[in-house]
Amino acid sequence: MTIKRRNLLFITCLLVQSGFLISTPFAHAHVQQGQAVSFLTGLGHPWSGLDHVLAMVAVGLWGAQLGSPAIWILPITFPLVMSLGAMLGLLGIPLPGIEIGIAVSAIVLGILILGEVSPKMIVAVILVSCFAVFHGHAHGTELPAGQSGLLYSMGFVIATGCLHGLGITIGLIHRWPMGKMALRGSGAFIAAMGFFFLWQALA
Repeated sequence: MTIKRRNLLFITCLLVQSGFLISTPFAHAHVQQGQAVSFLTGLGHPWSGLDHVLAMVAVGLWGAQLGSPAIWILPITFPLVMSLGAMLGLLGIPLPGIEIGIAVSAIVLGILILGEVSPKMIVAVILVSCFAVFHGHAHGTELPAGQSGLLYSMGFVIATGCLHGLGITIGLIHRWPMGKMALRGSGAFIAAMGFFFLWQALA
């Protein structure tokens, strides 16, 4: 084989291989794009409603106010139980009073923070779990058509964890006298907003 033919064969093989490598991403581009959209939609969903944001931040605030072990038990319990609520929503199993339940969660959590209420851990876990079902169901029923329920759920669970983390970070100010007053003030604000959300839900 002459050098010219050998070079031509090499270039042909290179072009074929390059074409294969280039075409492979395009063949999977639609699937990957759909997966990314599902995850990003879920990641952004909890931030789209102030009622969700305040309630999830409140869980972190209350956990920080209660201290260990609530500071990590409550923010772990909420997303886990919320996932179960989301599953009910994804399966189309109805749950009455979703918006009312979400509004009540903000009211109750806000009042608990305002009053520096410290119940037994099991009571706090049950209370947070009940609220998580309503929030999760709301997320599950709002899954956009054609998107992956699993990736969507992963997205909003991660976002929820971030909101809990934000609440915990802010809640650490309770270590100082002025911080305790500010934290209780934030509880009053969350409760007031909860009553506003309840008014909207009942209107």
